[in-house]
Amino acid sequence: MPRTARDVVFVDGVRTPFGKAGPKGIYHETRADDLVVKCIRELLRRNPDLPPERIDEVAVAATTQIGDQGLTLGRTAGILAGLPNTVPGYSIDRMCAGAMTAVTSTAGSISFGAYDVVLAGGVEHMGRHPMGEAVDPNPRFVSEKLVDQSALFMGMTAENLHDRFPHLTKQRADEYAVNSQEKAAKAYANGKIQQDLVPVSIRRTNDEAGETGWGLATQDEPMRPGTTLESLAGLKTPFRPHGRVTPGNAAGLNDGATASLIAAEDFAQEMGLPVRMRLVSYAFAGVEPEVMGVGPVPSTQKALAKAGLSIDDIGLFEVNEAFAVQVLALLDHYGIADDDPRVNQYGGAIAYGHPLASSGVRLMTQLARQFEEQPHVRYGLTTMCVGFGMGGTVIWENPNWSEGAGK
Repeated sequence: MPRTARDVVFVDGVRTPFGKAGPKGIYHETRADDLVVKCIRELLRRNPDLPPERIDEVAVAATTQIGDQGLTLGRTAGILAGLPNTVPGYSIDRMCAGAMTAVTSTAGSISFGAYDVVLAGGVEHMGRHPMGEAVDPNPRFVSEKLVDQSALFMGMTAENLHDRFPHLTKQRADEYAVNSQEKAAKAYANGKIQQDLVPVSIRRTNDEAGETGWGLATQDEPMRPGTTLESLAGLKTPFRPHGRVTPGNAAGLNDGATASLIAAEDFAQEMGLPVRMRLVSYAFAGVEPEVMGVGPVPSTQKALAKAGLSIDDIGLFEVNEAFAVQVLALLDHYGIADDDPRVNQYGGAIAYGHPLASSGVRLMTQLARQFEEQPHVRYGLTTMCVGFGMGGTVIWENPNWSEGAGK
């Protein structure tokens, strides 16, 4: 039976506010799966024209799939969110690119015709489940010199990237980080972020008083508005003595969840669902694990080639800021200035946080908002480096694009 590929669109995306991992973080007493449930319910609330029973799949990513991030999270979170038992689900792990892979994997199924509409997202509760918890790396990686030992520690790979590209200095990384904080503060002040945040009720225990209280998380906890170059200059370099990677020019350890609705364009139109972005192409690529931060370079090259586009066709970039040097490596490769206004217009993970497997959908949600505001931009991309030496890139088309807009 002949099949015709279907166009795939990004209908909507939401996320919880991101928190700091650890006992002092806002989600210390909140379960990871409950964060996903909040996002799923919010998407259903925001899109009442979509009957829940029409959802074909729930794909949820987590890097550390144990405890409250285990048990086939896509299926269990769907049930907890009140989806009909007929809606299946599954879990994904591609480390930092988990939610991105949830979107691309289900998008391929939509294009093939197996699905009409899916929920795709990710969660990471790094306070409950630190990266690498309970893993047992095969000793052959190091003993047979398949990788350098530094490949197992993301901060060390960022230091390696500084070594490989010495012109990407700590000064440039710190300047980029300050700029990210400033852009994030401006985006909040202009109401660009809050409209896609899901408020989360949080339970906190005061250990000293022995009292339990409740609150509401409504904004990202890791942000540090007012950050200056001077305040970053003296920070410790935890991954190497006299290194260049600091808590100020890298994303922290964070908790949070994201979710998106991805659909066939004809189905979205039939159901009256918004079409906020149109998927053009995507690609994942591998690089040396010791310099995993350079991964977005080849994945972007592959995605552009598949789309028949060049880097000059891209009008907006959402690049995950796991480390400032990783973003700089991508920009430097393509001859893009460190402060190019097309890049991370709302700021990035250095300000908001990076709860590993959830971050890909945050990038997409922010790009969709920028598309709405900028109809003169036709193409944008979301890209990120991925642990153990990979990169992922998704290219999107702006459905609001008009050739004469902005002229």
